[in-house]
Amino acid sequence: MDNIIDEATLERLKAENEPKVTVELPMIALRGMVVYPHGYMNFDIGREPSVAAVTKSKEQDSYIFLVAQKDVRIFDPEEDDIYAIGTICKIKQTVEMPGKVIRVLVDGVSRAKIVSYKQKKPYFSVEVEPLEDISEDAILEESIFRLTVELMGDYVKMSDKLQPEVVLALNNTDAAGEFCDMVATNIFMRIDDKQAILEELYVNKRLEKTYSILMREMDLIKTEKRITTRVKRQIDKSQREYYLREQQKAIQKELGEGDELYEESKEYRKKLKNAKLPKETLEKALKEVDRLSKMGPGSAEGAVVRSYLDWILDLPWDTYTQDNLDIKNAQEILDEDHYGLEKVKERLLEFLAVKKITNSMKGSIICLVGPPGVGKTSIGRSIARALNRSFVRMSLGGMRDEAEIRGHRRTYVGSIPGRIIAGMKQAKSMNPVFLLDEIDKLNGDFRGDPASALLEVLDAEQNNAYRDHYLEVPFDLSNVLFITTANTIQTIPHALLDRLEVINVSGYTDDEKIEIATKYLVPKMKENHGLKPGQLTITRQALADVIHMYTRESGVRELEREVAALCRKAARKIAEDPTLKIKIGVKDVPEYLGVSKYSCDKLNKNDEVGLVTGLAWTSVGGDTLTIEAAVIPGKGNIVLTGHLGDVMKESAAAGITYIRSRAAKYNIEPKVFAENDIHIHVPEGAVPKDGPSAGITMATAVLSALTGIPVKKDVAMTGEITLRGRVLEIGGLKEKSLAAYRLGIKTVVIPKGNEKDINEIPENVKSKITFIQVENMDEVLEVALSKKKGNK
Repeated sequence: MDNIIDEATLERLKAENEPKVTVELPMIALRGMVVYPHGYMNFDIGREPSVAAVTKSKEQDSYIFLVAQKDVRIFDPEEDDIYAIGTICKIKQTVEMPGKVIRVLVDGVSRAKIVSYKQKKPYFSVEVEPLEDISEDAILEESIFRLTVELMGDYVKMSDKLQPEVVLALNNTDAAGEFCDMVATNIFMRIDDKQAILEELYVNKRLEKTYSILMREMDLIKTEKRITTRVKRQIDKSQREYYLREQQKAIQKELGEGDELYEESKEYRKKLKNAKLPKETLEKALKEVDRLSKMGPGSAEGAVVRSYLDWILDLPWDTYTQDNLDIKNAQEILDEDHYGLEKVKERLLEFLAVKKITNSMKGSIICLVGPPGVGKTSIGRSIARALNRSFVRMSLGGMRDEAEIRGHRRTYVGSIPGRIIAGMKQAKSMNPVFLLDEIDKLNGDFRGDPASALLEVLDAEQNNAYRDHYLEVPFDLSNVLFITTANTIQTIPHALLDRLEVINVSGYTDDEKIEIATKYLVPKMKENHGLKPGQLTITRQALADVIHMYTRESGVRELEREVAALCRKAARKIAEDPTLKIKIGVKDVPEYLGVSKYSCDKLNKNDEVGLVTGLAWTSVGGDTLTIEAAVIPGKGNIVLTGHLGDVMKESAAAGITYIRSRAAKYNIEPKVFAENDIHIHVPEGAVPKDGPSAGITMATAVLSALTGIPVKKDVAMTGEITLRGRVLEIGGLKEKSLAAYRLGIKTVVIPKGNEKDINEIPENVKSKITFIQVENMDEVLEVALSKKKGNK
């Protein structure tokens, strides 16, 4: 420290009134408190800079500068967050408290102003200038001082919050400035008022501020006393009403009246004892009945207790449905309701088989993950039908309040149980199939996190004693078959996902959609629109055209809407002429549905230079991408267009770097990269595109453009590329393969790491497409590039 201060020096500075003499001291920025001279103060510190400042002060002369923060919420304040005027104090004692907290006792010495900040880390060190009180008009000061002392006496009589020793110290204080500081220290006031008194050097003005604050505080105390008196009168009135009601009940009893409440309580007790409730639940419910019997007929609390007892009685505590564990019957029901979804059906049948052998329900919670419209929600209803169980569906999409799951405590007006308990009441059995739909759409806010509340519900080790906040008694959920659905697992919290067994439900192929439309959608829509058998026929070719030209999805919801549109148009014509029989073929589809919404991609007619077909995965299934590359005179720039994401741009850069590193192998002059620009474009520029799986596709397009070798028109590819030309595994191979199949691709280049995924591709697709597995870029080029030379 450049300038050490001691008590003698400080007194000399005050006496000589030399404001320009400054001293450097460690500083602590206090949150929510102001320290004044002429008094002791203790406070707790825990922030590292504050602890370091105290340690430094004790190593020197125990002097420290204390100043208040402007905003108590700021944990790590800067210069602008700290007031300029504070108090020089001497540390008298420090005590270490639990939790790495230090309690500090200080003695306020003098006001001081920050001149400059010397350091900020590891603690604040500031240069401060001690400040003196200024007295201008002694008579005016004495007059205001007397008024303030008198007002403080009235405050002490009115308030019981001041300690006797504080009152004694105030009475023995003759210095006006010190009196103001003591008042500000010991009465409640806002931080900005405390700081204003600290910053006021003129004693008469400080007295005026103190007087004003005391007047305001006395007005508040008077108001509080009025409120307290009013509340006490209301309580006395309530007690009087209670006494009168009790007298009224006694009189009615003598007269043989007022037995209605007694009969109601008796009826509740009878129902509860016949409900086969668990012991703890029965005891809790009977206590509530006892409370009800002691309440007045018009009591508001009585309505709350009745609602609670009704909920207890409505729940199926001992009601179970008999499971149908016939595996063949379950298979038939699942096949009847859903086409495809073999993986899901197989897992559910396995579950039934284990249940049949072990007679136990405990196991994994199934989570069906897949794009919209593939039948995730409806399969839950089919499972319930196959098992002969009740079915309950609960949508979690957009849920933000934890109380929606766990219920509201009965202290709140209008409180009800959570939706889990409400669903059990709806099911009317203890072993329903409970579908938690859209579990990936949960959100949390200041009201809690519903996903965290679901942890207990979906944990087989805990849900046998699930406690709803409203019921306050354990409820057994262990016999419930929970099934959840989601579009993606990316937004499901990890702790919740860990409790789920994920089954991926991929999109339907075109052939599967045609079968679904023929067997399910068309008959359903005919019935919904009142069409009789034989009045409307839709050919398979027409359905295929609707799928290709009017829908773009993994599921069949949009297809269902288009089939409904065909039925509506036909129904109108038949309504006009009941004898009419309509057959819709490929040529008739535009007449009913209008111009096609989508255009089908077509294969290139010829092998072209710099033009490669890539494969992409989207939320509605697979798609094909035509990637173009061109080499033009320039300065070696790389231009990427087509609304590409960061990952896709990085893949393009990696591919070009690989080509540059192998330029000699492909007879490319190094100066070509310096004298030309390379432009990569992915058409449909309004559609965002991202992901690493187009890496080998872009690299092939660039190499073709640089060498002039055409790319085979009937070859498509997908795979991530590294700087050394390795081809890495990708996702969504099934959907991408279906897109290639629709386009008429004959050969698909895939990474060697995706060999395991080929088994998931439908047989009709594998019979038409040759899948080439590659490990490096050389193998890709061997397959993709044409043997004939094109125009460079």
